Order: sequence, then structure tokens, then C-alpha cells
Amino acid sequence: MFNCMVLMMKTNSPSHQNQVQHLVYALITVIITVHAFVFYNLYVIEGEAIMRATGTTSVLQGLNSQGGVYMFGRYLPVWLMIVIEMACAFVLAVSMGSPLAFRLASRKFDPRRNHPMIFEAAIITATVCLMCPSMSLLADFFYYPYYEGFDVIDFLCRWFRMICYNLPFAYFSQMFFVQPFVRFVIRMIFAENIARRNEQNTNRKVKPSDEAEAIADVIIRESEIASMD
Repeated sequence: MFNCMVLMMKTNSPSHQNQVQHLVYALITVIITVHAFVFYNLYVIEGEAIMRATGTTSVLQGLNSQGGVYMFGRYLPVWLMIVIEMACAFVLAVSMGSPLAFRLASRKFDPRRNHPMIFEAAIITATVCLMCPSMSLLADFFYYPYYEGFDVIDFLCRWFRMICYNLPFAYFSQMFFVQPFVRFVIRMIFAENIARRNEQNTNRKVKPSDEAEAIADVIIRESEIASMD
């Protein structure tokens, strides 16, 4: 997948560049976020329960003892769980999370006129509010204890509990760690695309038409504000 993106980056078409930037942005975000959530759920939330159930003194020993992570009614290796969750998160982010979050944020804010943190906070908030319930629903489906039977009310209650656990961690990790780092990486990889967007706005401020242009505008505004300090 990444090799295909690199090949696509060689094109000079602005629309192609925007699409590649959008995919790379989503891919980097998903890789970091899924690994963070695997640690958060296995060690912070379920760690004590895993150690008690297996009689071990560490979560890693407990996972090895039980043969991995309970998923789809069986125990799977942690790496396979990560791959499955990354694939689901990437598809959701590209098809639903990022586009809808951009549209919601763009209704009230413009990164070329508002402070970049305001627009970025609006996108992060919208993204988390869309992705957290969606991924929690998938996780509920993946990890539901089917060996105990299936109950719809119990399924919905577990989903709500997952949202309550995951939403604060998702919001604060995206706001203060993940998204600042991803913007830094995008600034390095797509410097030419960002420069072209800056030239487009030299004589008139053009409202971004997609998330890639919005990200470029946020980066440009951050640089403008930093140069004035």
C-alpha cells in the first residue's frame, strides 16, 4: 500500500497530490492511533483482568499464556489483531471519518482566516466523535464473549462502556500528540504541495475544498504566526 502511494506522489496533478496526501495522512494517523489504543486497552483497561485470569505477573506473560488476544471467538496473535484493526480504521477514516470531519469543521471555520488551532481542534473533535463510536462498535463485535451466548442489550451496554473508556483517551491523544506529529511529517513529505497551496492563496484567500488543502492551510498559518513572534 505504501509503495503504491509513493509511486502516485510522482504525478504533478494537484488533485492526485491531494488524494495521496489524504491517504498518507490517514495511514500515518491510523498506524500511531491503533498501536496506542492496543496498549491502552490491553495494559491500562484489561491488564489486571488478563493477569488474574492467567495467574501471571505481567500482561505480556498473560497474553502469551492464553495464546494471544480473544477475538472473533478465538485467541489470535497480537500482531494479527493490530493488522485487522488498522485495516478497519484506515477504511473508516478515508471513507467516513476524515471527509465528514472536514465538512463539519468547514461549516464554521476557515484555516486561512481563523487561528489554526481553532480549525485543527474542530477537525479533531469531529473526527473523534465520528471514529470513536464507530471503532468501539467494531471492537465490541470483534471481542464480544460469544462463548457466553449473545445478548443485544449486553452488546449495546458493552459498546457504550467502550465509548466511555476510549473517548477521553482518543481526544487528548489526538489533540496533543498524534495530530501535531502527523502534521510535522506531512510538512516534510508534502512541502511542494503546501508551497503550491500557499501560492494559490497569495493574491486571494481560497477556502480549502478538501482535507488536504485544509491541512496545508493550517501548516501555512502556523508558519505565518511563528514568523511574527
